[in-house]
Order: sequence, then C-alpha cells, then structure tokens
Amino acid sequence: MGSTGKGAAWASVVAGVASVATIPVAVYVSRFIQSFRLQEAGYAIPLAVLLGALAILLARRSRLQAALRLGRAPVGQGAARAGRLLGIAGLCIAASGLVALAVYGLLQYAGSSG
Repeated sequence: MGSTGKGAAWASVVAGVASVATIPVAVYVSRFIQSFRLQEAGYAIPLAVLLGALAILLARRSRLQAALRLGRAPVGQGAARAGRLLGIAGLCIAASGLVALAVYGLLQYAGSSG
C-alpha cells in the first residue's frame, strides 16, 4: 500500500510539472512555427487544466492512502504536497491564459467594430 501512495505522489508531481509547463511551451513553440500563431497557443489551456486537476487528484489520493497507514511513517508526503501546489499553479496559469485570450478577443472586437 505504501508504494501505491508514493507512486501517486510522484505521478502528481509529474502531472503538476506538465501542467505548469504546458502553456509556456505552447507559447514558445508559436515563436518558431510560422503556421502556429500565438492565439492558437490557447488550445493548450484545456490540457493544462486537465493536467492540473489530475495532479491535485493524485496528490489527494496519495495523502488519503498515507492516512490509512495507521500511524506508520508517511510515504511521499513531500512529493504529494509539491504535486498539489504544482497542480494549483498550473490551474492558475491556465486561468490567466484564458483571461488573456478573452481580453485579446474583446480588444479585437472593439477595434474592428469602431
């Protein structure tokens, strides 16, 4: 049971890092591929949200499994905490990307109608 909790904790770290890196990587790629515009990097937002939510769920699973160990030493609790924080950060980055795209769309609409 301990290895499963430790595995979930490390999986949450991996999903959290992927969530945090998704949007910056999409923006970086848009700089070098001519057919991939910056606005199209917004397609990475749902992926970042899914990875962030997965990281939070895996961290929660790891913490619940550690609680079932009945007083024995917790396994992977630092990794679970890091995974949860990375998942939250990934969700925040995705939310800021969504707000940025919405503001850009509003500005484009206001500029074209006036």
